[in-house]
Parts: sequence; C-alpha cells; structure tokens
Amino acid sequence: MIFVTVGSQKFQFNRLLKKIDDLLQKGIIKDEVFAQIGVSDYKPKNYQCADFTTRDEFNAKLNACDLLITHGGTGVIVSALKLGKKVIAVPRLKKYGEHVDDHQIQLIDQFKELNLIEPAYSTSDLPSALQNARTKTYAPYISNTKNIIISIEQYIEQPRGNK
Repeated sequence: MIFVTVGSQKFQFNRLLKKIDDLLQKGIIKDEVFAQIGVSDYKPKNYQCADFTTRDEFNAKLNACDLLITHGGTGVIVSALKLGKKVIAVPRLKKYGEHVDDHQIQLIDQFKELNLIEPAYSTSDLPSALQNARTKTYAPYISNTKNIIISIEQYIEQPRGNK
C-alpha cells in the first residue's frame, strides 16, 4: 500500500494529488493508495482519502504502507525512516501557492545526499522515482538525538570560570 500525506499546514498540495490520480489512471501505480489530503480542495477519483486523520489512524497507515509519498516535511520523513519505510518526497513550491518559500527543496536535498529517500523535485519525476524506490536500496536511518544530548550534557557540565 502507498500512503500519501501532504501534511496539516494551511496550504493545498493539489498538484501532487492530481499526479497520483493520473498515475493510477494510467496503470503506472498499481498499488492500493490512501491519502491524507489536508486542506487541498482536489478530491481524488482513483484512491481513498481523508482530509485529516487522527494520530492513531496516521500511524496505522504509516505502519501498514510499503511506500510513503509525501511533501518535504522533516517530521513525516523522519517518522517513516525510523520505521524502515521507503520514502518519495515532493517539495511544496511557492510558485504554486503550496508554501511561503521553497525551503523543502533544500530539506529533500539533504535527505537525498544521505541516501535516505528518493526525491521527486517535480511531479513529472514521480514515475521514475517510483521505479527507483521499488528497486533501490537506501541507507538506514540513524538518529543523531543521543549525540546531541551528550553534546549538550557535556557543555552544561563543563567547569566555568568566574568572570
């Protein structure tokens, strides 16, 4: 199953939802698809969706999916990677009214550089991204949280001179 999520921000992501519909219609995607579409006003014709899901419903879909297709949001990408899911990320872009700027491109670049996800910088890249995600092996996600905590603890515990 493919889980598509566009996040919960106040911006639509119709461009991605329409492309998923198109790929299902053309038979490029043969998997079952479920999408959390947020405030997008495009209603999918070829797959099930909900505007928003509860945290439990979201986690159930994320756990059940074989592949996540999402916007370039760090939280959802990291959540999927922690579960060992393959991820295709499509950046929301300012020019389409999908976000206030194009910072998601840089976020996706960082995940790509670490070989953690498959980027689709444009919806036209989705067919090749789908093929890559099905065949490619990605690096395992390794959390850096422990190292950050240790670094903070070491800083706090450093002796300080009186000034």
